[in-house]
Amino acid sequence: MTDTTLPKVASWRDYYEMCKPRVVMMMILTSLVGMFLAVPGMVPLPVLVWGNLGIALVAGAGAVVNHMIDHRIDTLMQRTLKRPIPQGKVSPTQALLFACAICLAGMVILLWLVNPLCAWLTLASFVGYAIVYTGWLKRATPQNIVIGGLSGAMPPLLGWTAVTGSVDPGGLLLVLIIFAWTPPHFWPLAIHRKRDYAKTDIPMLPVTHGDALTKLHILLYTILMLIVTLLPYLTGMSGLLYLASAVLLGAGFLSYSLRLLRSSDAQLPMQTFRFSIVYLIALFVALLVDHYL
Repeated sequence: MTDTTLPKVASWRDYYEMCKPRVVMMMILTSLVGMFLAVPGMVPLPVLVWGNLGIALVAGAGAVVNHMIDHRIDTLMQRTLKRPIPQGKVSPTQALLFACAICLAGMVILLWLVNPLCAWLTLASFVGYAIVYTGWLKRATPQNIVIGGLSGAMPPLLGWTAVTGSVDPGGLLLVLIIFAWTPPHFWPLAIHRKRDYAKTDIPMLPVTHGDALTKLHILLYTILMLIVTLLPYLTGMSGLLYLASAVLLGAGFLSYSLRLLRSSDAQLPMQTFRFSIVYLIALFVALLVDHYL
């Protein structure tokens, strides 16, 4: 009998998927806003193009390393089972080589065509996410997403430093907003995927401490996030349009968090997660529009 089983062959789409393009695009949106908020007028075109390309390549490399390190637990989770490495389309070695190549390309672009500070901060963000968070912190504590969220919050500062060549309070404030947003953004997804995480060695908060405490954490971090999002107005960084947007969007997020605390609706965690993405995009767009009005 002839073996008709064909080997699985990777396509460019598999490598593209490992870069987590939707996550990277969201990061680049915040990087763009950081660039524009750093200057009163237009961002210089070379910095706009090369800065975001370099940041995107290094961020994509971090995502690929995440796929490589997590490929064994990805086979246990329904959400990640069809990723390229668990499916046998890409080997861990191939993923590592691809990550090194695009990370190197991104660093060369940032060092030569942008500025060294932006390049080294981008590399630090890569190390924080790919090595510290994915390789160690993710498996070390239920507060992994809180501590590790700093590396994911860096893109607006990277955009800011790409333009200015310096670390300034405005760029750091943008980082603080995303840092405060990350726990109430991610924990609803963790509640929704609790059974999957329970199969792995990852101590996600809903698995280690239960849904009720996780929902309380979501509410408390949402309140903290709302306070932080008022700071751009209070510090004179933005105006009334941003303030109104932050209050209205924050009220929506708070409503979801309160409903999540009180309800056992199985669909509500994912609804909250999806709203959190819309929330951050709308908040940063409001910052950008307010800046030029």
